[in-house]
Amino acid sequence: MKIALVQSNYHIGHFEENTRKIVAGIHQARKQGADLAVFSELCVTGYPPRDFLEFDDFLQQTHEAIQIIAKETNDIGVIVGAPTHNKSLIGKNLFNSALYIYQGKVQQISNKALLPTYDIFDEYRYFEPSKEFKCIEHKSKKIAVVICEDSWDIETDPLYTMNPMDELIKQSPELIINISASPFSYEHPDGRKKMLAWNTTKYHLPMVYVNHVGAHTELIFDGGSMMYNAKGELVKELKYFEEDFAIIDTDQLMVTEAENRSDIQNIYDALVMGIRDYFNKLGFKQATLGLSGGIDSAVTAVLAARALGKENVHGILMPSQYSSEHSVEDAKALAENLKIRYDLIPIKELYDVFDGKLRVFFEGLTPDVTEENIQARIRGVLLMALSNKFKYVLLNTSNKSEVAVGYGTLYGDMCGGISVLGDVYKTQVYELARYINKDSEIIPLNSITKPPSAELRPGQKDSDSLPEYDVLDQILYQYIELRQGPKELVQMGFEENLVKRVLRLVNINEYKRAQTPPILRISDKAFGMGRRMPIVGKYLSGTLIIFLLLFVP
Repeated sequence: MKIALVQSNYHIGHFEENTRKIVAGIHQARKQGADLAVFSELCVTGYPPRDFLEFDDFLQQTHEAIQIIAKETNDIGVIVGAPTHNKSLIGKNLFNSALYIYQGKVQQISNKALLPTYDIFDEYRYFEPSKEFKCIEHKSKKIAVVICEDSWDIETDPLYTMNPMDELIKQSPELIINISASPFSYEHPDGRKKMLAWNTTKYHLPMVYVNHVGAHTELIFDGGSMMYNAKGELVKELKYFEEDFAIIDTDQLMVTEAENRSDIQNIYDALVMGIRDYFNKLGFKQATLGLSGGIDSAVTAVLAARALGKENVHGILMPSQYSSEHSVEDAKALAENLKIRYDLIPIKELYDVFDGKLRVFFEGLTPDVTEENIQARIRGVLLMALSNKFKYVLLNTSNKSEVAVGYGTLYGDMCGGISVLGDVYKTQVYELARYINKDSEIIPLNSITKPPSAELRPGQKDSDSLPEYDVLDQILYQYIELRQGPKELVQMGFEENLVKRVLRLVNINEYKRAQTPPILRISDKAFGMGRRMPIVGKYLSGTLIIFLLLFVP
C-alpha cells in the first residue's frame, strides 16, 4: 500500500484555508499514486481550538469542511483529525477523532482515549475519552489508527488504565497510523523517536506518524513526521519546521538515517517559524524592537529579519545618559549588517522632564531602582507609540533568565506583542548568537563578549544583582523545568543562600509574568499557559519561606 504523509501548517478556525490545504494534499497524493493520505490531529480545525469548541457555529463549520473533504475521496482513502459529536448522553459532548473517509463519505471514526491534561494541554476540558477501539480496513489492509498520546507509554497515567494499542492489537492489524499534534521542545525529538521505535518493536508492526507543523501563538509544532518499520528502524523522516509531503510504499520499507540536528539549530528554526506564523496568522507584516547593543536585542533582530524579511524590521536605538558609546555603535553595526532600517532617539531630555516633575516628591531620597525603571518605561512608551502609529508589532527581547527572576520593568522593557526569547535562557542566547555568527559576523563580537548590562546607572552590570548566568541558569532549569525544590538543589551542590535568593526572586515575580506578552515555547516548561503558579502564595520548605512583595519593581 502506498501511503501519503501530508505535513501541513494549519490555522486555528480558518476552515477555508485548512480545507484547501487538505484537499491540495489529497490531490497531490492521488497524483503520485497513493492509496491513503494521512493528515494530522485536529487538522480540520487547527490545534488547539480550545474554547472555540464550545461554539455550535464552529462545530457546524467543522462538519461542512469534512463534507467538502469527503467529495475528494472517491478513489483514495483519507485520514483527518477533527472533533466529532459524542452521541451518547454520558460524558463530554465531543470526541477528539480520526476520521477515515473513503468513497465520498466518513466510513469510520476512531476516537482518542488518552487525553492530556498536563502542562499546555487541557483536552479533558472538551473531550470524552474513548473506550471503544476498532481497526479500520482499507483495501483489505487492517490498520490501527490512534491519536498522539494513544501511542505513549501510559503505565503511570492517572486518568486511563487501558492502552488503546493493546486493545487494537487483538484485532491483528498490519500497520499503525498515529496522527498527532505534538508541540516542539528542544528536549523532545529524541524521546519522540524512542517512543515510535518502542511501539513498533513492542507490537511488531510498522508505524506511520504524521505531526502538525507551524506555530499558534506560544505553541510551536516542529513537524518531523516519520515512519518506522516493525524492527524499530527509521524508514522516512519529513522536514522539521516546514510543510512537507512524502509517499511511503509499505512493501518497500528501506531504512534511512535520521537528520542530525543540534538543539540550538532546532531552537533557532523554531523561533523563526514562531515569529513568522504569529505575524502571518494575525495579518501583520512589520516589527519594531529596541536595539540596545546587547546580545538579547541583537539575537531577536536577527530572528525577526529571517522570519519577516529585513525590509519589515525596524530597530530603535534609545540611548540614555548611561549608555556607553560602544553600545550605540554595536547596535548600529548590527542594523547595518542585517540591512534593517534603524532610528536613533536619545532619551536623556525625556528623562530630565520626568526627573524635574518628580523631584519635589523625591526630595531627600536616594536614587534607586525607581529612576532606572523610569528610563525603561520611557523606552516602552516610545516603542509602543511607533508600534501604534505605524501598525508595527513590538517584539519583546527579554530572555528566560531575566523573566524568571523579575529582571525587567513592567510597562517598560517587558512591553511587546510577542516575547521571542522568553523561553530561552541567557546561556542559550549566547549559543544562538554563536550559531548565527557561524559563517560570518552578523552580531558584533563586542555584543557577545562584553559583560551584560541594562545600562540604567553608571557602570551597571547584570552580575551586580544576579549570579553569573552559567550558575543562575542551572538553578533555574532544575527548579522550573525539572521541578526540583530547595532541598534537592542544595543536595546537588548549590550554595544554600544562593538557592534561597534565586527561588525567592522567581516566586515573588509571578505577578510580573502574569502581565507579560505571550512567550514562544521551546522547552518542556515555559512561562505562560503551561506553568500555572499562584500569584499570591507562600512556598514553605524547611527554612525557606517565599512570599509575594508587591512593591518589587
